[in-house]
Amino acid sequence: MTKVAAGITTSLDGYITGPNDGPGRGLGEGGERLHYWVFGGPWSYAEEPRGEATGADKELLDEAMGGRVGAVVGGRNTYEAAGAWGGQNPFGVPFFIVTHRPEDAPADAGFTFVNGLDEAIAGAREAAGSKDVFVMGGADIIRQALRAGYVDELSISIAPVVLGDGKRLFHDFDETVSLEHLRLLQSPFATHISYRVVR
Repeated sequence: MTKVAAGITTSLDGYITGPNDGPGRGLGEGGERLHYWVFGGPWSYAEEPRGEATGADKELLDEAMGGRVGAVVGGRNTYEAAGAWGGQNPFGVPFFIVTHRPEDAPADAGFTFVNGLDEAIAGAREAAGSKDVFVMGGADIIRQALRAGYVDELSISIAPVVLGDGKRLFHDFDETVSLEHLRLLQSPFATHISYRVVR
């Protein structure tokens, strides 16, 4: 059966973005520090990131987006904050965007807009075949997937920064989710912790 893995990056104080996130500043003010690990070091919205992940960070990305992932699910806010990834699906596998406006889907961009998480997970599982489904941000999509019992594995990358404001990963999350530790990877830019969701 297809495994559903969710992954997200957070600050030490639980924020997945800084304040005022949106197009042109997808991770919010100061939020670039959350993804230093993705680009191999400091970068800013003032210029395009030029580096790439190395060491433990590269290991995590290669494993997550290598041959094991057959489809991706993300939220509309993440899609818009990322500037629709320049108008093309960056992952090379079917990418399902959860939205209340599926009719907004761009043509020939590699995204499938769906109305609700249930539809997204069902479509992603079918598209993934025997491979895994990866659920990425935003935080609301991760929370919905955990509440609905879809997530088999949860990976949280913790960047060594305190943002103090922005969007929180577990804001208004009142569920109890038991986790079993799977793995820990660490780099100068993040601590990556993977858990199995215990049902």
